[in-house]
Amino acid sequence: MAEDLTPDQALTNMWKWQWRRRIAVAQGLYEAELVIRGGRVLNVFTEELIEADVAIDTGRIVGIGKFPLARTEIVLNGEIIAPSFIDAHIHTEASLLWMPRFAEAVVPHGTGLIVTDPHEMANVAGLDGIRAMRSAAEGLPLHVRFTVPSCVPASQHESPGAEWPITDIEEMLTWPETVGLGEMMNVPAVLAGDQNIADIFAAARHHRIDGHSPMMAGSPLTAYIAAGIDSDHESVTLDEARDKLRNGLMIMIREGSSEKNLHELLPLVSDHTYPRICFASDDRDCHDLAEVGHVDDILRLAIAGGLDPIRAIRMATWNAAQYWQLEKIGAIAPGYEANLVILDSLEEVRVKQTLFHGRVVAENGQLTTELPESPVPLELLQTIHLAPVRRSQLQIDAANVTRGIEIIPGQIVTKLIHITPAVDGDRAVSDSANDLLKTVSVERHHATGRVGVGFTRGFGLKRGAIASTIAHDAHNIIAVGVSDEDILAAIAIVAESQGGLAVVADGEVLAHISLPIAGLMTDEPLPNVASAYDAMRKEVQRLGSTLHDPFGTLAFLSLSVIPEARLTDRGLLDLTNENDA
Repeated sequence: MAEDLTPDQALTNMWKWQWRRRIAVAQGLYEAELVIRGGRVLNVFTEELIEADVAIDTGRIVGIGKFPLARTEIVLNGEIIAPSFIDAHIHTEASLLWMPRFAEAVVPHGTGLIVTDPHEMANVAGLDGIRAMRSAAEGLPLHVRFTVPSCVPASQHESPGAEWPITDIEEMLTWPETVGLGEMMNVPAVLAGDQNIADIFAAARHHRIDGHSPMMAGSPLTAYIAAGIDSDHESVTLDEARDKLRNGLMIMIREGSSEKNLHELLPLVSDHTYPRICFASDDRDCHDLAEVGHVDDILRLAIAGGLDPIRAIRMATWNAAQYWQLEKIGAIAPGYEANLVILDSLEEVRVKQTLFHGRVVAENGQLTTELPESPVPLELLQTIHLAPVRRSQLQIDAANVTRGIEIIPGQIVTKLIHITPAVDGDRAVSDSANDLLKTVSVERHHATGRVGVGFTRGFGLKRGAIASTIAHDAHNIIAVGVSDEDILAAIAIVAESQGGLAVVADGEVLAHISLPIAGLMTDEPLPNVASAYDAMRKEVQRLGSTLHDPFGTLAFLSLSVIPEARLTDRGLLDLTNENDA
């Protein structure tokens, strides 16, 4: 009797029933649950468009051809039927959106699967935080696949909120949603054969290992790849990406909110190289998701840059699926998951409908399915533990300041520069006339009272200050400003709200977003968050900044594994020699 079956036996019997049903439907013996008619099927294997029906049953594609028997139909008028898009490397926390709100943002843009590295959450709340993200991803009309954070902290120069022992890495590697080890940022430790890194690589040796090798070349790059690295999304120049491709890496062309590499790297794509190239957003904020899109936006930019549209879509589907070893995903063929997009225009990549497991889940830019409830654990709403920050901690002896950070617009790499700061008495102070502003990093996890202070060129503020609890990768508080008073006020605002972003000028709070989930995210709907984020950016620009994404740029100032200079709560870092400045 059915009630005597174990859960595994019941699942096996269901699988067998679905298997037999799909075989019968494919032969025209039963009606399909859904047939899409009148469209042109984008075949990623042959790179052609084929006029045919697509029959779908029990969440899978059963055939492409003619299928007169159908329970329901979608009738098209020559639109393109393509596999739904895959973001090969992203940190969803950077969107500022809790996982269900992230799905609301990207599914209408045709995204069907993301490979996310939750190392932002790992740095703040460890495995418990990632478990909460995993739980929040259950039941979404979007596949969420994880890579296991490999570097918590990213280096010894950062102060995270949580520990990340090898046992947690080993546990996460057993999850069925886990597809690999996340980006290995601690390059010096890899090259030194560090014991901890050896343990991590040994645990992940049967998985893909994601790379992180900005501006690497020569024997260090060769040794890094030989350690077991499989991919790279950090290339900034064409020569750099070509060298990595020649050395066997899968190249992920990145186009995020703060990291824009597509234009420079697109010439790498040729008839010979394209199977080893895919797309990734890495970090894309809520405003960009709302205004320009997700992978669909990357595709539009690539096509406008001269890439063949069918080839571009293959790179955003099949290539990514093959690299991450995703079974029966990324193509339209019998037996594959029915995760599809209907495109009004191939060249403009206008997404009319998104299907997930054979159901329409978004149409004309709006989600059409209800999402499961995903309550946020209380401990993730209480992650700011800040010691009092005093003005004296922000003061710098002018005699000790010789170097600073220079921002490169549109990139997350920086320059280490020699500076001559403005002086007030014997103290170095911000110099808005020469765009050299005081920058502060405050430890916020364990109330240590540790504060790092330096100077940055490139924000352009003429007055005021901005602060954020998003500060890669340890996510302490990072702030930059013209006056110490405004810097302190901005820090206080984001701390009091248990995380967020703030703009302050002359003691007045001009804009503020609360990010109470780990100090990184909110469960507010996308339109609200995107509008607030845009308002924040405009306020910063009114204070003089010319940066497209000032908060995105600010967030990366403390990432201690990106050349050439950074600032953490431990001070200014010279990453040209990987020593403290």
